[in-house]
Order: sequence, then structure tokens, then C-alpha cells
Amino acid sequence: MDTKTKGIVATIAAVVLCGCPGLFMCFFGATSLFASMVPGADINVGGNTDPTAGMAMGLVFLCISLIFIAIPIVVGFFMFRKKPEAAITNEPLPPAS
Repeated sequence: MDTKTKGIVATIAAVVLCGCPGLFMCFFGATSLFASMVPGADINVGGNTDPTAGMAMGLVFLCISLIFIAIPIVVGFFMFRKKPEAAITNEPLPPAS
């Protein structure tokens, strides 16, 4: 396989394994944050009914999701960037001294 094909495969694998779960965690974290701010909401996080527990869980999921979403972006950037090619000159070498 050439490098472009490897880059496409690596990027698709990173999107499926990191990007999609990151988006789902982002939605879940945003929902948890929103639910913790609603007055009278029935919140139960591991047996804790305090709204700050829901807020903390939402913030943690949002932070982790940002990392998961950034992974496919970084993989795609490093796989598809143009690497500088070595300068090839056809000039003769100078005589050895």
C-alpha cells in the first residue's frame, strides 16, 4: 500500500474508533450539564442526587470528548501533510582536497 492509502485507512479508523465515541460523549456531557441546571430535575449519579455531581460528570465527559474528537484531526493532519523533499541537484561534486 502506498502512503496515501495508509493515511486514508488510519484516518477512517481514527474517526470510527475515536471521533464517533467522542461525539456521543460530547452530546451526553452537554445533556448532563443541561439537566443539572434544570430546577427540580431528578438527577442520580452513582446514588448521589446532588446536582453538582451531574454537572461534574457533564464537564468531565465534555473534556474527554474534546480529546477524542481531536485525535482524528491530528491523525489526518499528520498523514496527509506534504513532507519536504530532499533537494536533489545534478551538479558534480567538488574535487576532494
